[in-house]
Amino acid sequence: MAKDRPVYMGPRLRRLRRELGLTQADMAADLEISASYVALLERNQRPLTADMLLRLARTYKLDMAEVAGDGGAEQTARLTAVLKDPMFADIDLPPLSSEDVAVNYPGVTEALLRLHTAYREEHLALADRSVGREDAPDAPDPVAESRRFLAARRNSFPLLDDAAEKLAADAEAEGGLAGWLKARHNLRVRRLPSDVMAGSMRRLDRHRDAVLLDDALDGASAQFQLALQIAYLEMRKSFDALLKDGQFSGTSGQRLARRALASYGAAAILMPYTAFAKAVEARRYDVEALARQFGTSFEQTAHRLTTLQKPGQERVPFFFLRVDPAGNVSKRLDGAGFPFARHGGSCPLWSVHRAFERPREVITQWLELPDGQRFFSIARTVTAGGGGWGAPKVERAIALACAADHAHRLIYTHDMGASEPTPIGVTCRLCHRTACMARSAPPIGREMLPDDYRRTRAPFGFADG
Repeated sequence: MAKDRPVYMGPRLRRLRRELGLTQADMAADLEISASYVALLERNQRPLTADMLLRLARTYKLDMAEVAGDGGAEQTARLTAVLKDPMFADIDLPPLSSEDVAVNYPGVTEALLRLHTAYREEHLALADRSVGREDAPDAPDPVAESRRFLAARRNSFPLLDDAAEKLAADAEAEGGLAGWLKARHNLRVRRLPSDVMAGSMRRLDRHRDAVLLDDALDGASAQFQLALQIAYLEMRKSFDALLKDGQFSGTSGQRLARRALASYGAAAILMPYTAFAKAVEARRYDVEALARQFGTSFEQTAHRLTTLQKPGQERVPFFFLRVDPAGNVSKRLDGAGFPFARHGGSCPLWSVHRAFERPREVITQWLELPDGQRFFSIARTVTAGGGGWGAPKVERAIALACAADHAHRLIYTHDMGASEPTPIGVTCRLCHRTACMARSAPPIGREMLPDDYRRTRAPFGFADG
């Protein structure tokens, strides 16, 4: 069995020695072993025994868990997930090989993970350059850059999840987010009228040592703003570390990505990964029920569902889309690698565009793309703003979709009879469903037929092939 195998921790031991500022001879003297034995341990030519682990912990006053680590479990899970990429499909990579590489060569593993992330980001950038940029193909697009940054990482940032889980526990011990802000940063929370806030929902007032909130915010929005302020106060270094590996042509794209990371952190504080991941299974991904359990809004909860891809603790991967009544996409989050992740939302046959006809009602729909891939989607309207008579508000619709293979895990498909999927396209320019009456533009690469003698029911007629 894997747990009975000898433990080789050469790279970890080498890193520990360097962090302590020791030579191999220094460590050998401290541990009362030979320098050559230390060298053999660091080269993984000798296993690290339990006695040696204990000696390390006692000698350098280290936590045993810190010395032993997780056995490379997290790195193994990340590497295993990356190696499932279709580009590696023809390579025989048994799970044991992934574990050996992750445990024995953590530096090589990290290099492979970074390369794969960079590859995915550049792959998405290439797709974005080829679609929808005919008017200014060379102009920088900060929104697209931010979306690529999130999509390349499947909108999953375990570093933020771990930090948020600790912050959530600390806040609970202080009686809530407001109590934590007071205890940790000596900041009190004040609710002020909208006219005093002058257009701001939240403002950090260092002069008065206060976090100011618009009193028109509902409970879920106010809590989210407090969590967001905590994320900015406590996760700055994590944001910088994550953004360092992103590809941005200017500051706007980076700032949008930073805003997305802060929102991620805030959601992770309100819905800690372990508790939330357990709850979604218990409630079968019922968004409204989950929102009530965690005191969050429908949109915040749906947003969080796209982030549950922590290696080893994955849940159903979702794609999230938010549109306004005109069909403009204001948010797109991909936790599943869906093919319409960058350009979805323009197909009018998707129920997210009809949700405005049935406000606040969850609408379910089976979808099928031209290549035969099937998905299950829920859509519902959400409201931003308001809070008082005459206060401006905006109605939007959000959609949450997962691959058909996962749909049976959702409460929305319980006792749902067989239903024919609605044929939709990624976008009209890439969809080759020639008979679609909802088409707004001809697809790329198809020659249009003249209508001198015949006019088809569909908006455009096309030559065969």
